[in-house]
Amino acid sequence: MKPPPPSRRGFSLVELSCSMGVGSIVLLLAASMLGSSSDGYQKISSNIANAREARAIISQLDSDLATAKFHPSQIIETPPSSRPSHRLGFLSLQAPQAQSEQGRIGDLCAVNYYLADLQLGDQTVRCLMRGMRESADTYAALKTQSTGSLFEKQPERDEPIGFGVVSFEVQPKMRDAAGQWIDWSSNATHTSTAPEALALRLVIASQSLCAKLKSSDDWNGTGANSKFLGKPEDAATHPNLEIHEMLIRFGNHESP
Repeated sequence: MKPPPPSRRGFSLVELSCSMGVGSIVLLLAASMLGSSSDGYQKISSNIANAREARAIISQLDSDLATAKFHPSQIIETPPSSRPSHRLGFLSLQAPQAQSEQGRIGDLCAVNYYLADLQLGDQTVRCLMRGMRESADTYAALKTQSTGSLFEKQPERDEPIGFGVVSFEVQPKMRDAAGQWIDWSSNATHTSTAPEALALRLVIASQSLCAKLKSSDDWNGTGANSKFLGKPEDAATHPNLEIHEMLIRFGNHESP
C-alpha cells in the first residue's frame, strides 16, 4: 500500500491578506514608538539646552550683582513693549583679570544688560547682552558726571550671554518693617537708599522655536512667524518656552 502523496496546499489569499495586515500594524506601531522616542529625546535635549542658557545667565548676573555698588545713575529701564525688554545698568567691582591692562586703573566698572537681536546666518536670534565698561572709562565718566554714557548699548562691543531670550524683566526689591519683600523705587522715600535685591524673570525659547523665528518682527510678535511664539500671557503654558524667576541680592546686602 502506497502512502498518500504529500499535501501541496499553500496559503489562501485570505490568509495571506490577514498576515500582511497584521505585519503592517506591527510596523506602524514600531514606527510610532520610534517617532515618540525621537520627539522625547529632542524635547529633553531642548530642555537641557534651555537650562544651560538660564544657568549661564544667572551665574553671570549673580556674580556682577554680588559686588554691585549703588549709584544714583544706575538704570532700570522698561521700554514699552508687549514682551518685557528691560535694561539694567549699575556699577560693580570687577576682578583685575576681567579688565585689560590698558583699561584698568581700579576695580570699579560699569555693567549693563539688555536684549538685542543678532543675525546668525539667515536667522535672527534675540539675545541677552552684557556690556562692561572698564575702570578707566568708569572713573572718567564719574569725574565728568557723564555716567549715562557708561550704560549705552554697544552691540558691536558687548557680548551675548544668553540666546533665545524672549523677555527680560527686572524689579528692584527691599524689605518692609515686617520683613516682607516690596518694590523699591529711587523716586520713593525708603529707609534703604539702595535696593536690597533684584527680582529677575527670564523667558527663554527652545532651539526648535528659535529656528522658526526668522526676523525681529517675529520675536516682537508682529511678524509672519510670530504665531509660533504665541501670546505673552500664554508663556507659562507654551510647550517651547521656559520661565526662570530668581531673587538675587544687590551688593553686600544680606542674601535674600
